[in-house]
Amino acid sequence: PRPILDMSYSRHFLDFQGSSIPSSMKKLVVTKLSQNFREAVTLRQDSPVPLPGDGDLLVRNRFVGINASDINYSAGRYDASVKPPFDIGFEGVGDVVALGLSASADYTVGQAVAYLKAGSFAEYTVVPAKQAVPLPSVKPEFLTLMVSGATAHISLKELGELSEGKKVLVTAAAGGTGQFAVQLAKKAKCHVIGTCSSDEKAGFLKSIGCDRTINYKTENVESVLRKDYPEGVDVVYESVGGKMFDLALNSLATKGRLIVIGFITGYQNPTGLPPVKAELLPAKLLKKSASIRGFFLNHYLSEYKMALKHLLKMYERGDLVCEVDFGDMSPEGKFTGLESVFRAVDYMYMGKNIGKIVVELPHSVNSKL
Repeated sequence: PRPILDMSYSRHFLDFQGSSIPSSMKKLVVTKLSQNFREAVTLRQDSPVPLPGDGDLLVRNRFVGINASDINYSAGRYDASVKPPFDIGFEGVGDVVALGLSASADYTVGQAVAYLKAGSFAEYTVVPAKQAVPLPSVKPEFLTLMVSGATAHISLKELGELSEGKKVLVTAAAGGTGQFAVQLAKKAKCHVIGTCSSDEKAGFLKSIGCDRTINYKTENVESVLRKDYPEGVDVVYESVGGKMFDLALNSLATKGRLIVIGFITGYQNPTGLPPVKAELLPAKLLKKSASIRGFFLNHYLSEYKMALKHLLKMYERGDLVCEVDFGDMSPEGKFTGLESVFRAVDYMYMGKNIGKIVVELPHSVNSKL
């Protein structure tokens, strides 16, 4: 019998636009554990381009997403057993430029894909075909859904128990994941309150349906909640931590639910935890029959593919705004190239972004990179 031949094999190490895949590439590597991203991470100029195995794709990254938890990862907080050096970056969107034989059953050279996998802060990343998400085209908007959109969708669905008329408070509402919590709560016919740090962000929140915006630089969040929502709020989508957590906890209605998806105010601290007034926590929860639930996306990967499919459909129908922030308004301009990841992380921690921060990795089609 004739052997089954993978027809793309002869093109494995030529990308689909005819330029050679180089033997070396740039990538970011954690070389020292630290919550200071610039101290922890090194830009390597000549790392070998990895080779895809039988079930893998080699993806040339075009857009990579910045997440608040990149700092937790570089500080070694997720897995104490992992020692530097290790790759960093959680998500990317790009083109398949080479693939293994089994992977070619479902993918072809030139296909656009997104993925969720450590090691995206690199020019090329090997992604198991099983973990890749085929896309209609390479667009940065798709990247917003991978971590930020999926976190909002799954946490609100599994833990939020949203229903019509419920009051939902979203902290850091104009951020990468906050924008989706606002829109998904609105789709569930809830009344949505969003905190933010500027009038420009408040304007964006109103444009995506937020009922009440609170600019905490000009308004006292506690007073506003007490005055406008004396009965309290039913669900809080909380990613700030510290004082905002305390305030959100105190604002819960009877049987209210507080979902912790992060505490960004603590990530740059050596301990990683901002202080909260937790001593009274049992009494506060008991008094209101309230609950606090933590949400970490990695524990819900069984729901992930379905959630992403749902979000992609919503976006393609025009039912979801996927706001991308390329840092055009930052002092040094747009985030382009791996070297700008450092600036992009700083920009996030200064609270400047509206929507999801994305870095573009340009490539010259006919060069050897």
